[in-house]
Parts: sequence; C-alpha cells; structure tokens
Amino acid sequence: MTSPHISVCICTFKRPQLLKSLLEKLQDQRTEGVFQFSIVVADNDREESARKVVEDFCATGAAQATYCAEPRQNIALARNRSVECAEGDFIAFIDDDEFPGNDWLLNLLNAYRTYNADGVLGPVKPHFESAPPGWLTKGKFFERPTHPSGYKMDWTEARTGNVLFRKDIVKTVDVPFRSQFDTAGEDVDFFRRMMDQGFKFVWCDEAPVYELVPASRCTRSYLLRRALLRGSNFHKHPADKLKNTLKSLIAVPCYLVALPFLLLAGQHLFLKYLIKLLDHSSRLLAFLGLSLVTQRQT
Repeated sequence: MTSPHISVCICTFKRPQLLKSLLEKLQDQRTEGVFQFSIVVADNDREESARKVVEDFCATGAAQATYCAEPRQNIALARNRSVECAEGDFIAFIDDDEFPGNDWLLNLLNAYRTYNADGVLGPVKPHFESAPPGWLTKGKFFERPTHPSGYKMDWTEARTGNVLFRKDIVKTVDVPFRSQFDTAGEDVDFFRRMMDQGFKFVWCDEAPVYELVPASRCTRSYLLRRALLRGSNFHKHPADKLKNTLKSLIAVPCYLVALPFLLLAGQHLFLKYLIKLLDHSSRLLAFLGLSLVTQRQT
C-alpha cells in the first residue's frame, strides 16, 4: 500500500529569510516510513522575492519543493494557489514566520488516524526573538487557547497556522479561501464552511509550531492595530450577523465603563480589555462601511 503524501503549503510575502529558515526546519521532518511529504511555496509578491530561496533550497536536494506565484496581493488568493499546486493526499499549512519540531507532521497524521477526523489542528506557541516586556508576558497576549488531544474544534478557534486536512474536502466548495477576506479571516471562514458540512476537525496538543515574535510586535500599538484589523473583517462572515452586532452593541459601553477600574487592577488587564473594546468597536464601524486599519502590520 502506498504511503500517504502530505503537501506542506506555505504562503509568503517578502520575507525571504524567514522562509529560508522554515524550509531548513521542514527538511528534518521525521516520517518513520509511514508518509512522504513535499512543500509548496506560494509567493504573494509580484516581484517573486521568494523564487530564489526556493530554487536554492531545491538545489540542495534536501526535500521536494514547488514554487508558485500569486501576484495579486491577497492572502486568500495565495492560499488557493498553494492548494491548486498541492499534489498530496493531505494538505498541511504553516505560516512563514513559524517553525515546527521534527515530529510535527507525524503527530498530526497520527492524530488524524487516532480520532477518525477530517483534519487536525495544533498549538501555535510564541517564540520571542528578545525578552518581552513584563506587561506583555503577564497579559499572555501571544498565547492561544489549547485543548486535550482529540478535542473536537469549533470553527471560531480554527486557523491555518498549524493544520493538516484531507485534500479532497476542498472539492466540496467552489473556492477554499474567499478573496473578500482581504487581510484576515479567510481561514476562519474556510473552517466554518467545512464544519457546516459536517467535516470533523480535532486538536493535537503534541504537534506544536512556534511563531517568531519580533520586538516590533511587542508593543501596545501593534496589539491595538491588530484588534482593529481583526474587527474590521468580522462582518464578512455571513453567519449570525444580527447576533454578533447586538453583542458588540452591548460590549462597547460595558467595556467603556469598566476600563477606568481595570486600570487600577494593572496595565496588562487594562490593555486586554481595551483590545476587546477596539475589536467590538471596529466590528460596528465595519458594518457601517468604515475601517480604521486595512493592512496587516508585519
């Protein structure tokens, strides 16, 4: 019986050094003879800044890699391009500013088989390039929820930073990632549509990847801008629009009243709820056609 083939998809935009480092990490993946894998790099830069990195990597013969370009700068289009070029039975996504352990794919595949799932998600843990400020560590602003392995995921927590799924499930929709989610949220929308069709995604806590967090992201302004961007894309989800609007209408005045008291409890707590306030405020503005932040900050 032929061993399954995993296509590892990476979407990148003008970060050749990060891509080079990730490719070098991926070549060390343990397969234990139970699967084979290849890599697809989708370059979302019309200048094709990632092409030479991939060509140099392929020249080493360390692992099979395919380069493709999507000149229209839109993360959803880049993801779709990578899916089109993927030849495996499974697709795994990892971001270009992340890196895995050498048993990453093996553990994801084992979880897929163990829990009879259609896809598996794993933790994305922060890896700070320099010591972060105390308020950021205390507030856990780069830490994400985790679950026991086998936990059935809800679409609201699903992302493409660390996931493996059967390739054939994308055939059930007209397009995997929808381009109207220009800067963020296209992955959450993908998982929502997949789960609405009954596909099962579970958690694998033994398959973490690590997100590089530079000092430029360890600032209050970065976190606040990220909240505004996240909120501005939320209205593009068609599900529960009225319910979510009412929720934001209630949340905004509540957070406004609470913030002065939260400041007394500590800077990290004040900032955590200020981020929630901006998220909900941005959602309401987006429903009115206004977006305060439209580009993702690297």
